[in-house]
Amino acid sequence: METGPNTVSPQKLRSIRSWCMYDWAISGFQTTIIGAVLPIFFRQVACHNVPQNHLATSIWGYISSIAMTCVALLSLLLGPVSDHSAVKKPFLGLFTGIGIIFTGAMAFTGAGQWLWISILFIVASIAAAGSEVFYDGLLPHIAAPEELDRISTRGYAYGYLGGGLLLAVNILMIFYLPQTEIAPGKQVPLWGMQLSFISVAFWWGVFAMPLFKWVPEPPRAAAYRPGLQTLSIAVNRLKNTFMNIRKYKNAFILLLAFWLYSDGIGTVIKMATAYGDEIGIGYMDLIGAFVMVQFIGIPCTVLFGKIADVIGAKRSILLGLLIYTGISIGGFFMQKAVHFWILAGFVGMVQGGTQALSRSMYARMIPKDKSAEFFSFYTISGKFAGIMGPAFFALSGQLFHNSRYGILCLVLFFITGGILLLKVPDNPENGA
Repeated sequence: METGPNTVSPQKLRSIRSWCMYDWAISGFQTTIIGAVLPIFFRQVACHNVPQNHLATSIWGYISSIAMTCVALLSLLLGPVSDHSAVKKPFLGLFTGIGIIFTGAMAFTGAGQWLWISILFIVASIAAAGSEVFYDGLLPHIAAPEELDRISTRGYAYGYLGGGLLLAVNILMIFYLPQTEIAPGKQVPLWGMQLSFISVAFWWGVFAMPLFKWVPEPPRAAAYRPGLQTLSIAVNRLKNTFMNIRKYKNAFILLLAFWLYSDGIGTVIKMATAYGDEIGIGYMDLIGAFVMVQFIGIPCTVLFGKIADVIGAKRSILLGLLIYTGISIGGFFMQKAVHFWILAGFVGMVQGGTQALSRSMYARMIPKDKSAEFFSFYTISGKFAGIMGPAFFALSGQLFHNSRYGILCLVLFFITGGILLLKVPDNPENGA
């Protein structure tokens, strides 16, 4: 069914657009904090007194792995609690508020404070990921099954545009504001980077508002029981879900595949600029290429949704994984800034579409009344996946005194994930 004014009510269109706007809102965190600015700030400012160049990348890799471990463990309970008490939006609001506060606090860190900013980053990452559990859980309630691919990819396209616009503003601040000397002979755009952290917090808060105003709270599946009873029921439901998810064979296989290839995708996002900074590529090239990824991603994410209408979501994802495999091999041999720009262009072509189609393919396989609970498994798969890749980077940096072998290892994640995905039917009617 087309999502146009002639076929969809104005209320539903408003709900869909408001839901998509949360992707716009939180993508500032994904681009500026996780992807582009904070990794460089961490290496050049927070770790400026770390004696070995590769060691700063290793620290960032370990911190990213710790953050994802905390996220995954917390996410084990978020979905069941949400489904039982029907409070997706309040929980979304809680985690959004925590994320905004701790993101803004990053602006008040400086040279040598890698431990303090690590704590802020870990808490903000937990909050961002927690909000995404409840955000994703709303998707099956605002879209019909035949609309899931289109609306999911539209959300990612909104995210690319919002994250890209904010990152473009931030790169202008970093370029034009005065640099600060943090050590003899070492100047960095400290003010621009710090203001960019504040801009992310502001952006996230303002553009999250339409969702809370216009997206309705789905009905609860059972009577609400506050306090420890809710937590106890959530734990029991979680145990049952571990048993019951096996009944949804295709959804379970997709989760395993997603666990593998999402590790590779997430590691590219988290470690690309830190890796580029380690091998000597300038920060303006690194951030500029990241901006390019966002704007290439806008039409390409929508295009992936249209390609999926023709060849199916599974084949479209496999195409993305094939390109990611080439990106990882190219990253191993990367030497110059132009190489980084070329590889970034390919990332922009496939990143959003691959992730969005994975989300919509999974949404099609799960029962609606357990959407948040099952999406917690989906999110957990992605978060546990985000542990191994950055850890490989960190370990390879320590063992080989550079991180090249870390990016080469990502090939294994994409290939094995693709092999598992081949076992899922092209157009499953449900996850069984």
